[in-house]
Amino acid sequence: MRAVEHFEKCVDQCDLPDFCRKPTVVFGVGNVLFGDDGFGCEVVNYVESHYPVPEAVCLLDAGTGVRKLLFTLCLGPAYPERLLILDAIDAGRTPGEIFEIDPAEIPPVKLDDFSLHQLPTSNLLRELQDNCGVEVRVLACQTGPLPEEISQGLSKAVSGAVPQAAEWLIREYFPRAAALPVRDFAAPCGQVGGMV
Repeated sequence: MRAVEHFEKCVDQCDLPDFCRKPTVVFGVGNVLFGDDGFGCEVVNYVESHYPVPEAVCLLDAGTGVRKLLFTLCLGPAYPERLLILDAIDAGRTPGEIFEIDPAEIPPVKLDDFSLHQLPTSNLLRELQDNCGVEVRVLACQTGPLPEEISQGLSKAVSGAVPQAAEWLIREYFPRAAALPVRDFAAPCGQVGGMV
């Protein structure tokens, strides 16, 4: 028996974190200490304070730790069906503009070292999509100029895009998640259903 197969048989699904057990996972990514780079985190905070989050959705402010979470997903015994990344990038568009990008088209560079857009993070997204069968989408917001020093807070243009991105997330993910039978994905430990 391969080591991975042995590990999968030994792991109790109830011991896995929510982002490994829920069918829909949303990671808000960014560094809140670098201005507009904190956009993804702000969207997650906005949604949590303005909308009820369905039981089938794991909504997580991943901050600068997304790489570790993606490694966990890639190496773990369970995957979500859908993964949405919320992030801010400089793609030469109008600051505050919201747009989707394909994981294969993620820019290779970004200002800070914790970026979603640097290897191996972008490779992990493609791994989840191509080899694990996870539907991976990235909703991005065009940044204004990022600060060279620590500077909290979003610019006016990017701050104004937060509710717009939240509405997009709700429209695209919450109705689908609400329609899914939660017990089939994340039943409380000891109940019938468990992980599919």
